[in-house]
Amino acid sequence: MELDILLKLKIMWTYFYLPLFIWTCACYTLDAFPLEERANNYLPSKRTVDLTKENENVLHRRKRGWMWNQFFLLEEYTGSDTQYVGKLHTDQDKGDGNLKYILTGDGAGNLFVIDENTGDIHAAKKLDREEKSLYILRAKAIDRKTGRQVEPESEFIIKIHDINDNEPKFAKEVYTASVPEMSGVGTSVIQVTATDADDANYGNSAKVVYSILQGQPYFSVDPDSGIIKTALPDMSREKRAQYQVVIQAKDMGGQMGGLSGTTTVNITLTDVNNNPPRFPQSSYQFNSLESVPLGTQLGRIKADDPDVGENAEVEYSIAEGDGTDMFEVITDKDTQEGIITVKQNLDFEKKMLYTLRVDASNTHPDPRFLHLGSFKDTAVVRISVEDIDEPPVFSKMSYLIDVDEDVKEGSIIGQVTAYDPDAMNNLIKYTVDRHTDMDRIFNIHSENGSIFTLKALDRESYPWHNITITATEINNSKQSSHIPVFIRILDINDHAPEFAMYYETFVCENAKPGQLIQTISVMDRDDPPRGHKFFFEPVPDFPHNPNFTIVDNKDNTAGIMTRKDGYSRSKMSTYLLPILIYDNDYPIQSSTGTLTIRVCACDSHGNLQSCHAEALVLAAGLSTGALVAILLCVLILLILVVLFAALKRQRKKEPLILSKDDVRDNVVTYNDEGGGEEDTQAFDIGTLRNPEAREDSKLRRDVMPEAIFQIRRTGPLWENIDVQDFIHRRLKENDSDPSAPPYDSLATYAYEGDDSIADSLSSLESLTADCNQDYDYLSDWGPRFKKLADMYGGDDSDRD
Repeated sequence: MELDILLKLKIMWTYFYLPLFIWTCACYTLDAFPLEERANNYLPSKRTVDLTKENENVLHRRKRGWMWNQFFLLEEYTGSDTQYVGKLHTDQDKGDGNLKYILTGDGAGNLFVIDENTGDIHAAKKLDREEKSLYILRAKAIDRKTGRQVEPESEFIIKIHDINDNEPKFAKEVYTASVPEMSGVGTSVIQVTATDADDANYGNSAKVVYSILQGQPYFSVDPDSGIIKTALPDMSREKRAQYQVVIQAKDMGGQMGGLSGTTTVNITLTDVNNNPPRFPQSSYQFNSLESVPLGTQLGRIKADDPDVGENAEVEYSIAEGDGTDMFEVITDKDTQEGIITVKQNLDFEKKMLYTLRVDASNTHPDPRFLHLGSFKDTAVVRISVEDIDEPPVFSKMSYLIDVDEDVKEGSIIGQVTAYDPDAMNNLIKYTVDRHTDMDRIFNIHSENGSIFTLKALDRESYPWHNITITATEINNSKQSSHIPVFIRILDINDHAPEFAMYYETFVCENAKPGQLIQTISVMDRDDPPRGHKFFFEPVPDFPHNPNFTIVDNKDNTAGIMTRKDGYSRSKMSTYLLPILIYDNDYPIQSSTGTLTIRVCACDSHGNLQSCHAEALVLAAGLSTGALVAILLCVLILLILVVLFAALKRQRKKEPLILSKDDVRDNVVTYNDEGGGEEDTQAFDIGTLRNPEAREDSKLRRDVMPEAIFQIRRTGPLWENIDVQDFIHRRLKENDSDPSAPPYDSLATYAYEGDDSIADSLSSLESLTADCNQDYDYLSDWGPRFKKLADMYGGDDSDRD
């Protein structure tokens, strides 16, 4: 039976599969051989191993028990039935249905199904090689009754054959590239690449060929590499800068029926400096006033360059012309324009028209295109100068005038000149700007510009005068110019030298002859050109001074020397030494300075001790210790007086009335001696002259007043009132007052009436009198003078 099965398999192989196998080998010999070799590696080995329990350690060589007849499968099967893959069979299968075939591995059960009775394998689904091109499966045969494997498990491979079901695809949908303009034919621009997902080892499904669909005749593409190249020479960016090229990639080697894909390539031509600058016009015309300041822009010119970037940068320069030194051209880097500016001052009267030749050239020329010609252009620029009414022009930028300080008033010290630069040549007048000459020291002749003085000059006060002169056109006062004039006052020896400072000079009493006691120096307000030189001499009236000698040191200083042995303050405390000082300039100026020399006490080393007059008192016999003791005593006495006054103020005041029986005189002393008739502050006579004095201003007479009454001034004085009557009325009121205390109170009105019968009551005067005074008249004065009458008006024994 096995022979019949083998014979049938051989016949089936020969008539059905052999032609297919030969065709496959003829087309894909190189591609199929490695896979077939790999597949054979998975075939069941002829050398099998019997792993039965009886002979598990013994190896037996057996013939192959597995058989199958197909291991290739086409992808994307579109038939109505399942695609037949192959058949598994073992020689242990007797056809009685006792064996069961089981398939495991990649896709077993869902992609590949097996008939467990017959071993036929079918593909349950449509397969895609691009998803998986190789499946590894394992097969085994099991005895249904015992569950034992009748053959060892074996692996086999199912390979999916490719079909052309994928079109080529580019890496990008749109490519961007650039190439310099004016490039030669065949210049590479960019390479595009398309990939095909089909099997490149099986047929021509993955063989891609490139072609250009859009972009001819400017560009071409290599069919094999996909490199895009230029196809036309000298393509100009200025004419066309952007190109859109469509590239197609087709598989099957470009044959009919192949699949294709496309992409777009945007190509830009980059700029090269292949164009020179060109002026749009051959000449330019500009106008300028002659008064414009330096650097003024007169106009702009521009040369056009179709290039871009640095290739379009232009540099302007003046090549030649009659105004190369008057004008210059500056390049504006932002606008690539040439700016014509004024380099020097213009003058209509000198030149009215200038002609310039201006060149415009590229700053970055390309050597590859120099054969095309010069990369520059030239234009003619004409500049017309316009006349204006100009102010006067001085012959100098400034003037310096030297003048002696002793020049007489009205003297001419210098001259300024100005002229009208216009063709009209108007007359000019000159004036001094008084803001620069507030003191009106100078003036100028309005016609000829001569400067003269109005006042005397003094170099020591103002060594320089800076004034401003104005020149104005007579016909047009708005046209004026100003010029500074610096006047330097030259020195004249008109000041005498004098002491440089005040000297505190002294001589010691114990000085010896020939000692230097003072060095003097002098100063001079003048400033001679050869410098100062001073001389010192005694005054002619006292050529020989017996006390001091003047020694000229020949260096503008002099020394005062002693001339005798010892000086006495008691005889002469101060010496006056006149010194004659004169200079050497012309005319010679001299002065006499007096030096005060004091005689002072010095120690043995010549150090000053004292120069004051009190020192003489001390020297006469009063020592320093005695003087200190006297001052200390005076200080102690002052302290005692201050303490006594303080204690007296703190003492309590005793009452004036201790009892009704205690009768004592209350004398209030003000210690105020009037200042005579001119003293208007001692009292107010108006009170005495006013008969209507206020009664309510009375003070109590039984209490001692603690402060002096403040006299209140009344209104206008009454000159016609009899003061004596007023006093008598007041006395009468006081005598009849029942509330008055029993003691006397002295009321002084400071008025001495005519024919007063009362003499002085002072006891001091009574002591010096030659005879006794009679006080009996006191009894006639009333009850308020009764006590005095009892004390002084009684008998002599009582008075004693």
